[in-house]
Amino acid sequence: MLSSFFGKKIGMTQIFTEDGVVIPVTVINAANWFVTQIKTSDNDGYSAVQLGLLRKRFDSSLMEMDWLKNKNNYFSIYREIRVDAADLNNFKLGQKVGLDKTALSENDNVKVTGKSKGLGYQGVVKRWGFSGGPDTHGSTFHRIPGSVGNMRSQGEVLKGKKLPGHAGLRTFTTKNLKIVKVDKNGDVLFVKGAIPGKKESLICISKQG
Repeated sequence: MLSSFFGKKIGMTQIFTEDGVVIPVTVINAANWFVTQIKTSDNDGYSAVQLGLLRKRFDSSLMEMDWLKNKNNYFSIYREIRVDAADLNNFKLGQKVGLDKTALSENDNVKVTGKSKGLGYQGVVKRWGFSGGPDTHGSTFHRIPGSVGNMRSQGEVLKGKKLPGHAGLRTFTTKNLKIVKVDKNGDVLFVKGAIPGKKESLICISKQG
């Protein structure tokens, strides 16, 4: 059984419990993953299963072994999951892998890793939360960062100084999230709360504890 798995973030919705309590959840699509390579200790130095995400235009097609000869035409993303050598017998090339092959179940605590939304080039106010200067009364400060080399020899700028630049698109991990519902037939996960990343972004779900 796999202790972690990959999927794409669909978006957020809400689920009602039997008591009428509303739970905000993030929906994760974990379908259309296939075994594209099996790595063993003898050949590769470690035991792992390589999974490939099928391209959308082949969703309704049956998996063919010939696809593995030119994988990039049929699979868009590849990810590896380490497994014990004894568990490699449970996987075969071309096999479809879903949530039924994972140890993820309802009420499990998980951590989710994903990339945050890219915000492009931003100033210090949006990127680092600077307060900025006054907007009126003759101020010329406004949203600029101000002096960066004050009291330094020849205007030296210290390493790590907070300046304008590219914001977002960083890898974040949110821990102690709870799986509210698992649809193993449709390979869909419902995780309580928000997770990193924008819609259709790739994320990794790992079991905690």
